[in-house]
Amino acid sequence: MNAITIAALREQAGEKPLLAAIHAQLQSRATRTTKTGKPYLELAFADATGHFPLKIWSDSPIYQQADALPAGKVFRVEGKWTQNSYGLEGRDLEFHQPDEQALSDFFAGDPAIREKQDRDYAEIQQLCAAIADPRLHSLCQQFFVQLGDRFRRTAAAKRNHHARRGGLVEHVAQMMRSAAALSPVYPELNRDLLLAGILFHDSGKLWENSYPEHGFTQILSIHGEMMGHIPLGIELVNKLWRDLTELPEAATWNALTPSTEDARLHLLHLIGSHHGEHQFGSPVLPRTPEAFALHYIDNMDAKLEMLRDAYTQTQEIAPNIFERVFPLPTNLVRPLPVFVVPMENPEDPETPA
Repeated sequence: MNAITIAALREQAGEKPLLAAIHAQLQSRATRTTKTGKPYLELAFADATGHFPLKIWSDSPIYQQADALPAGKVFRVEGKWTQNSYGLEGRDLEFHQPDEQALSDFFAGDPAIREKQDRDYAEIQQLCAAIADPRLHSLCQQFFVQLGDRFRRTAAAKRNHHARRGGLVEHVAQMMRSAAALSPVYPELNRDLLLAGILFHDSGKLWENSYPEHGFTQILSIHGEMMGHIPLGIELVNKLWRDLTELPEAATWNALTPSTEDARLHLLHLIGSHHGEHQFGSPVLPRTPEAFALHYIDNMDAKLEMLRDAYTQTQEIAPNIFERVFPLPTNLVRPLPVFVVPMENPEDPETPA
């Protein structure tokens, strides 16, 4: 059988067993214990389209084999798959080593996702190139030069939304499109500042949720673990800003309005306040129009991405009602279809001429 992606497996698996194979990289393996003291393995697998945990119970015939699988390796996993509110479950599983061609295709990533992320990255660059403020413009360009490759292989999160290699590019691009559409509606928004803030708001995740050049297992970074992405993003902007002020063209910035220091401070505020509340990790609360706009744009894009994923994973428990998917707070309801204007039938004699 041909292997499918993890995203496709999530979409196709349901209550009835689905016979399918996937190619996936083993991110981690941990031994857990049930409430009754029964041990089981929890394997975390990933590919270019996403990731999922897989439980192997101690009475499974493949328990010993699964316990010996080396983390970081790619496996072909065949089995009968079902999906419920607890996620994907596999039965009659078999683990195989993929051949060289399969490995090459796997590390190249899903073609559709790769093409989308290429388009998103190009649009991010295009929107940033149009920033008129020379300080914010230069800062964005310096970011692309120094960290563009790392940015392109970073996830927006470890789980919940855009939690895949390149997911941060998708998230930032969609947020920028929203900001570009909203700016004419709310002219009090500083478009240059808002676009730069969106680019840098999650830039600390380059050390918190990044991936190696070849692979789909997120790198654990001591800086990401000990600092978190908001302080790291602030530190990154300050470092790039100091470097830019030493360039010859920066001498002309002293005469600009608003001042260079004000521009830097407002940009840092967007990074520090974008989670919106202290309890969610923001050291400060939003205090400017751009800070409020960025927070809500960020939250909206994350929530809609979670909804898209949830509809592909959850089960219909009653007509048009779907079982809740964490971290969403409630059961979902099937969306209302877009209204379609009925076509007139020219052969209907009752249709007015």
